[in-house]
Amino acid sequence: MTFSRIAEAAQDQWGLITRRQAELAGVPQTTMERLTAPGSVLDRVAHGVYRMAGAPEPDHLALRAAWLQLEPGVWAWERTPAQGVVSHRSAATLYGLGHLPADRHEFTLPRRKQTRRPDVRLHQRSLPAGEWVTLSGLPVTRPARIASDLLDDHEDPEAVAQIVADALRGNYDHPGVFVDSLAAQASRSGLRPGDGLGVMRWLLDLVGDPGTPRWLDEARAHLDREPARPSGTRVAR
Repeated sequence: MTFSRIAEAAQDQWGLITRRQAELAGVPQTTMERLTAPGSVLDRVAHGVYRMAGAPEPDHLALRAAWLQLEPGVWAWERTPAQGVVSHRSAATLYGLGHLPADRHEFTLPRRKQTRRPDVRLHQRSLPAGEWVTLSGLPVTRPARIASDLLDDHEDPEAVAQIVADALRGNYDHPGVFVDSLAAQASRSGLRPGDGLGVMRWLLDLVGDPGTPRWLDEARAHLDREPARPSGTRVAR
């Protein structure tokens, strides 16, 4: 692979390329050492991740570099959610929701994986297709999944509530999707098992958003369209 081809490939990865990607593409180690030398054409942004010198700096550069590190030998466009989805605080920040600081890069994978980076946190969970989307070129959990994950992670409920309200106000997710996702948090919130509507009402009451009545009505309408659940698991309205 010539330098021009490296540059062309990096353009489809926000101007970034990993050392492993270049090696697998046939770039000799001596060439990489020359290209990554100080003042050369590849600037180091993380261990094994480089940015084309002079290329526009992408938003969330550190997050993108950390995501590339999860599977350094796989090009961004060839990856699947099984190789890492942006989640939790990092996902909220990518959407611009709430005010929780993303002081670590958080990803969810379906299998256990370790990292040596203290600023990267990996969560293990299988994500169905409906729980993630592509945002700014990255796979990221939907806001409803973010809220449920953060509650499961014992985050401040009021901070999570702000994320929920911001997401609903911005039409990033439907109230019914929040109800479904938050149902798993009902018991730990002191509500009836499966009462996702109760969890959603509790959170929205914490922030007092004027859109709350409309969002709750839409959530109830969603529940009314669902098939009846087995006795003992139907949520309270």
